[in-house]
Amino acid sequence: MRKLPLFFLLMLFAMACANIGSPDGGPYDETPPRVIASTPGNQATNANKQKIAIQFNEYIKIENASEKVVVSPPQTEAPNIRAVGKQVRIDLFDTLQPNTTYTIDFADAIVDNNEGNPMGNYTFSFSTGEHIDTMEVSGYVLNASDLEPIKGILVGLFEENEDGIVPDSLFRTHHFDRVSRTNGSGRFVIKGVARDRRYRAFALKDVDGNFMFTQKSELIAFDTTLFTSSCKPDIRLDTIWRDSTHYDSIQPVHYTHFYPDDIVLRSFLEEGQDRHLLKTQRDLPESFTAFFTAPSDSLPRIKGLNFDNDSIFIVEPSAKGDTVTYWITDTTVAFADTMTIAFSYLDTDTLHQLVWKTDTLDIVPKTSRAMQLKALEEKAKEWEKEQKKQAKKIENYTPAPFEGEKRELTVECKPSGTIDPNQIPVFTFSEPVTPPDSSAVHFKIKVDSLFEDAPFRFETVEGNPRQFRLYADWALESAYSLEIDSAAVKSVYGRTNKPIKQDFRTRKEEEYGTLFIKIMSKDTNVVVQLLNTSDKPVRTEAVKENGFAEFFYLKPSDYYVRCFIDRNGDGEWSTGDYDNGIPAEEVFYFNRAIPVKAQWENQQDWDPRAIPGMKQKPAKITKQKPDKLKDIKARNKERTAAMERETKKRNQGN
Repeated sequence: MRKLPLFFLLMLFAMACANIGSPDGGPYDETPPRVIASTPGNQATNANKQKIAIQFNEYIKIENASEKVVVSPPQTEAPNIRAVGKQVRIDLFDTLQPNTTYTIDFADAIVDNNEGNPMGNYTFSFSTGEHIDTMEVSGYVLNASDLEPIKGILVGLFEENEDGIVPDSLFRTHHFDRVSRTNGSGRFVIKGVARDRRYRAFALKDVDGNFMFTQKSELIAFDTTLFTSSCKPDIRLDTIWRDSTHYDSIQPVHYTHFYPDDIVLRSFLEEGQDRHLLKTQRDLPESFTAFFTAPSDSLPRIKGLNFDNDSIFIVEPSAKGDTVTYWITDTTVAFADTMTIAFSYLDTDTLHQLVWKTDTLDIVPKTSRAMQLKALEEKAKEWEKEQKKQAKKIENYTPAPFEGEKRELTVECKPSGTIDPNQIPVFTFSEPVTPPDSSAVHFKIKVDSLFEDAPFRFETVEGNPRQFRLYADWALESAYSLEIDSAAVKSVYGRTNKPIKQDFRTRKEEEYGTLFIKIMSKDTNVVVQLLNTSDKPVRTEAVKENGFAEFFYLKPSDYYVRCFIDRNGDGEWSTGDYDNGIPAEEVFYFNRAIPVKAQWENQQDWDPRAIPGMKQKPAKITKQKPDKLKDIKARNKERTAAMERETKKRNQGN
C-alpha cells in the first residue's frame, strides 16, 4: 500500500484539530476601525489640497454617505467621498476659500468592512489659513405645528457683518457659512465654528441643492436672535455598565462643553405653496373632481367645448380648497362618452406668481355609457333567470318590475348612535340635494315610553351641497329620533330618498369626566387641544379670560395636551412668513398624558414655557423615533457560549 506524504498527514491533522476546537473559524473582530494617518493631517493648517486621503488600520466602508456625511462650508458641486480598501478618499471640486476651516463630518457612517463595527462619530477638519476653528454649536429642529423632530434637514449659520447684523437677504442669496444635518432626534451639531463670534441659525430642507431658500416648497426655520459661540471645561457622569441591567460604577469625565447647545428651530412651510393641477378624476358619469397641489381662494372656471350650457355644474370644494368636485346636472352631457372643457385655474408660473392658466381637458368617465348599458343588460338577463326560477317554485308568482339603472339617494350620518351633548351630527347625501320641506323632517325626544316633538334645526352646511347639520339641545341620558319622510329630499338628478330614521342616545352624566387646563404663562390668545394617542385633536377650546380652557363631557381615557399662541386670532394654527419676519405660531406640549376618569373633575396647571421645546412632546406620541445606535456586536460572547455548550455536549457523550 502506498504511504501518504508527511505534509498531507499534517494538513489532515490540523484540519481535524480546527474542526474540534474552533467550529466557527476563530474569534470575531470586535475592534472598531482606527485612523493611522491622513493627508493632510487632521486639524492641519495652511492646507490647500482638494484631494484628501484618510488611512485606517483595516478595510472599511461608508454607510449611507449621502445622508450622513456633511462637508462644511457647503459645497456647490457635491464632493466625491468613497471608501477604497483601507482608505477614505475625498475630492473637493469647489475652490477652497482662504483662511477657512473645513470640516467633513462622517457621523457614525464609517464601519469596518467585515463585521460592521462602527468607528463612532468622526469628524475630519483642516484649515486653509494659519488658524483652525474648533468651536461647536448644537440644538434641535422641530416641526412648528406638532414639535415632531425633523430628520435630515440642513442647519446652517450666518456670521454677523461689520454692522453687527445678519441680513435676511443672505438666506435667499448666499449659501451657509457653516452647515450640518439633523439626526433622527432632530439634533444637529455644527462644527468648525469660530470662537466668540456671533451667528444666526437657519434650517432648510433644500429641494434644489443650492443651500439657499429659493422656493416655497422648501421647509425652513429661522431664529431672529444672534448668539455667541463659546466653551468652558465641564464634567459629566458616565455609567460603566456590567451588562444590560447592572452597572459597575459611575465615573466623572472631564470634557469641553460648547455653547450654545440648546438652540431650538421650529420649521414650517410657508402659505401659498406652488399650485398646479395634479389630475382630474371622473368616477361617476354625473361628476368629476380636480385635484390641486395647493388651495386657492378663487374657484376654477369651466367653458364647454362640445356642449353649450356652461351653467350645468354644481361646485363642491373641499374644506382646504385644494380639491374641487363638479356635479353635472345635464344628463345629456353627463352620459356623453367624453366631455371636453376649457379649464381655467390659478397656477404658479416660473416666477412663483399665481396666474390664470387654461387647459383643454377631455373628461372621460371610468365607465362609459355603453359599458353601463351593457352591464344593465346583463343585470336584466340575470333578473329574468331568477324570476323564472321563482315562478317554477311558486304557483301564480308575479315578478316585481326590473328597476334598471335606478340608483338610490343614500345618506350617511356622523356621529350616530351614542353621541355627546356637545356634538353636532352631520348628514351627507350621495348627491347634491335641495333642502327638504321642514314639515317633512321630524325630531323627537323620548319621554317616559313615548316620543314627543323637540326643538331642532336641520340646516345646510355652507359651501357643501350634500351636507346638513342637526342642531338640538341634547339632554343627558336621553333618547332621540330624527325622521325624514319619503321623497322629502330630492337630488339635482331627480332621485329621492326612502324614509330616513336615525336614532341617537346620550350618555349618563356619571359616564363623563371634566378637565380644566389652567395656563400659568402670560401669553394671550391661547388655544388648547386635547389629543388622542395618534396625536390627533379630539377637542379644541380657547383659553378664557380667567386662564382656563374647559373640557366637559370627556370620555374616560388618557389625553395628551398641546396649545398654540393664536397670534392672528383666527382659532387655527398659522404658519410663518420669512420675508415679513413672521415665525409660525408657537406650539407647546404638556410633557405627559393626563388621565380623565368618570365622575372626576381634574385641574391641571401648566406653564407651556417651563420646559424646553425639544423635551416637551411625550415619546409615546412622537412618530419620528431616534436613530438606532450602532454598537459593536458582542459576538465573541456568543461564540464562547456556543463552544462551551458543544464541549459539554461532547463530554456528556463520552
